[in-house]
Amino acid sequence: MIEARDIAGISVPFAAGVAAGTVLCPLPSEGLPLITDLILLLICITTIAVRFAMLTKGWIAFAGIFIVAGIFCSLSYSLASGIPEYSNGFIGPAAGKAVGQLRTTIDAIPYPSETTGPLVKALLTGDKSDLTKEITGIFRGSGASHILALSGLHLGVLYLILTRLTLPLGNSPRARKLRYSLIIGAALFYSIMTGAAPSIIRAFLFITINETAKLLGRKREPVRVLLAALTIQLALKPDVISSVGFQLSYMAMAGIFLLYPTLERIYPSSSGSKWSKFNPFRKIWNAAMLSISCQVFTGPIAWHYFHTFPKYFILTNLIALPLTSAIMTLSVATIALSFFEICPETLVILNDHAMEALVFCLKVISGMDEP
Repeated sequence: MIEARDIAGISVPFAAGVAAGTVLCPLPSEGLPLITDLILLLICITTIAVRFAMLTKGWIAFAGIFIVAGIFCSLSYSLASGIPEYSNGFIGPAAGKAVGQLRTTIDAIPYPSETTGPLVKALLTGDKSDLTKEITGIFRGSGASHILALSGLHLGVLYLILTRLTLPLGNSPRARKLRYSLIIGAALFYSIMTGAAPSIIRAFLFITINETAKLLGRKREPVRVLLAALTIQLALKPDVISSVGFQLSYMAMAGIFLLYPTLERIYPSSSGSKWSKFNPFRKIWNAAMLSISCQVFTGPIAWHYFHTFPKYFILTNLIALPLTSAIMTLSVATIALSFFEICPETLVILNDHAMEALVFCLKVISGMDEP
């Protein structure tokens, strides 16, 4: 079985080749300047090369093949008409109809607060058209804008919900295949339904590769899974490398897999205690280190593109991420029961209060700099 560094020797040079191809023949996409794409990818190559000790003559020769392959893939894509969208066939119309029905169902739920419905719609469908300037300003000022942008976070929460919902099917070989099909099918449909943003596709590929390895009984290494997803996504759509969402998504995951394990180990070990995993201070530390790991890798890109840096990102994420996961779970339950007109009022109120708590906390954080 190949090691993580072997897949890195394929995927990272391939990504660098795609970036080089965008410099040689610019692709029609919005994002950072193309030379910045290349610089960021070269930094990524150096980081992973040092991490896995790959800087040898053999690796350089091997990597050259995949750099050329990446350049060829990028140039071929830029000269062709591109990959067709999901506008024809069955999937596109079905996804469009489903997202329309989902928005209609959310609009019909009698939330007490006027802001809850639009926020639920933004969190689950990516539709931010009904959000007020005040709400978007609160999320922006507190450094929580990423929560309103559909990403791997949202698909990840839905993946956990799907995993738990399919547990009653059992763990027999047939049941495992059925659970796999249901999870991957639902994740794919949701990805297309919400617009197939680069960060959503990254999360979908990660989930698919991870679930496939689990089904086949293969060892799952997060770095290998991430790098395989990177290669597949760039091979299918090379111009996505210039997308800010794509770069932020993969750099955030790189921070989690490369930096977070080191920061997590700084906390004093208490392995002798059976209650160590329930230690609240340990959980707070891990959550804070997770935020720092992501910010270290995504901060330079965010600063370059948006010219801002969230000063209170640790506090924001410590509060907002758990609340957002709870809100999404409550929202899915509320919407599902409301669709069948059997949703209890208590659940609607609980969902509303959770959303109000999130908005209140973010409003306090966003106003911390005000005199």
